Amino acid sequence: MIEEAKQYIPGGVQHNLAFNYPFPLAVAKAEGPYLYDVDGNRYVDYLQAGGPTLLGSNYLPVQEKAISVIKESGPCTGLFHEYEMKLAKIIHENMPWVEMYRSLASGTEADMIAIRIARTFTGKQRIVKMGGAYHGFSDQLVYSLHIPGTKTFEAHGIPKEVSANTREFYPGDIDGLRKVLEANEKEGGTAAVIVEPLGPESGTRMVSENFNAKVRELCDEFGALLIFDEVVTAFRMGPGGAQGYFNVKPDLTVFGKIVAGGYPMAGGVGGRADIMSCVAAGVKPGKPKAYVGGTLSANPLSCAAGYYAIQEIIKQDAAKKAGENGDKLCEGLVKLIDQYELPFVAWNIGSIVHFEISGVMYLSVEDPELMQKIPARQHCIEEFGAALTANGVITLAGSRIYTSMADNDETIAFTLNAFEDIFKNLER
Repeated sequence: MIEEAKQYIPGGVQHNLAFNYPFPLAVAKAEGPYLYDVDGNRYVDYLQAGGPTLLGSNYLPVQEKAISVIKESGPCTGLFHEYEMKLAKIIHENMPWVEMYRSLASGTEADMIAIRIARTFTGKQRIVKMGGAYHGFSDQLVYSLHIPGTKTFEAHGIPKEVSANTREFYPGDIDGLRKVLEANEKEGGTAAVIVEPLGPESGTRMVSENFNAKVRELCDEFGALLIFDEVVTAFRMGPGGAQGYFNVKPDLTVFGKIVAGGYPMAGGVGGRADIMSCVAAGVKPGKPKAYVGGTLSANPLSCAAGYYAIQEIIKQDAAKKAGENGDKLCEGLVKLIDQYELPFVAWNIGSIVHFEISGVMYLSVEDPELMQKIPARQHCIEEFGAALTANGVITLAGSRIYTSMADNDETIAFTLNAFEDIFKNLER
C-alpha cells in the first residue's frame, strides 16, 4: 500500500510522524490502547495521534456524541454553532487565565496567530523562543528546531527576511533570555516570549521548576507578552494544563490536538480578554486588528468532539490515570536500563515519558562534527524505534511515549517485555 501511495504522495505518507523506519505502517483500526495495521498486527499505541487521545483512541462516548452532531448539523455549516461557545467555556472553566478563546485549524496556525496577536497588541516586532523548541512549521517559527543555535538550518524555502525578527535563547537559561530582551530593547523591544513550559519538545530538554515564573517576571519587566505553547500539555498535565501545574499566568495560550479530542481541525489560541479582542470578527475602523480566517475552524464536529473529550477527561480524571501509567512504565524502564547496564536514560512528567538512547537533540551547534553525528545518532533512534515496532510497541519517533487512561498493567508489562527483548539483543 505504501509503495503505491508513493506514486501520489511525497514519500508515501502525509504526516512527519508516519515516516517510520524501515517503512511506514498502514493503520486499519485504533481502539483504546491499541493500533491494528492492515496486515492484522496489533500494537500498543504510545503515539496516541501525537498526544491528544488522553482517553485512549476512538473513545466510544466521544465518538457517539460526534456522530450525533454529524447527523444533526453535518460536520460544518459555516455559521455559528452552540458547541463553539461550549468548547470555549469549558476551556475557560478549567484554565481560568484563558478568558477568551478562538478556534483554529492546528497548533501551527495557533502559534502563528499568537505571535501576530502579540505584535498587534504591543506594537513591537521581535519574538523570542527557546532554541530547540517546536512551535509548528510557520515561516517565522521554523527556527532552531531540535538543536539550539541552528537557526534556519532546517528552514529551506523560507526567505531569511521572514525570520529576521525571531530570536532565541538557550533552553532554561534565564540570564541568556535577559540578554536577548535587553538587546531587543535597542531595536524596538519584544512583542512576546513563546515557550514550551516543560522545555523544548515537550520536556526533552527539561527546565527548572521555577523557570516559567522567572520568564513571567522578565516579560513583565520588558513589556513583552508571555505565550505558553500547550499543544501537548493542555489537559494532559492536568485540567489546568502546564499553567495550572506551575501556577504561572501566560498572556496567551496555544492549543492543539486536544481541543478537538483527536478529531480534525484541532487548534486554537486563548488568553486575556483585552489581548484576544484583537481577533474579534468583523472590521472595526481605528482599532488594530490581527486578521484571522478559516471557514472550517470551529466547525460543529471538531468543537463538539473537543467539548465532550475535555468533559470526559475531567469526569474520568484521565490525566491522573494516564500519569500513573506513565510513572509505572518509566519506573520499569529505568530498572531495565540499570539491569542491563546501558548508557540510556528515561524520565517522565506524568503521562509524557522520554527515553534517550543516542541523544541526538543534545548535540551542540559548536561541535565541529555535528553534521556527521546527526545522521548517525538519528539512525540509532530509527533502528530502536523499528525494533520496538517489531515487538508490538508504537512510540513517537523512537524516543517518546504518551500514555493514556486506556493503558493498564497488561499493556505496561507487554511494553517492558518488548524493551527487555531489545536490550538483550543490543550489540555492544
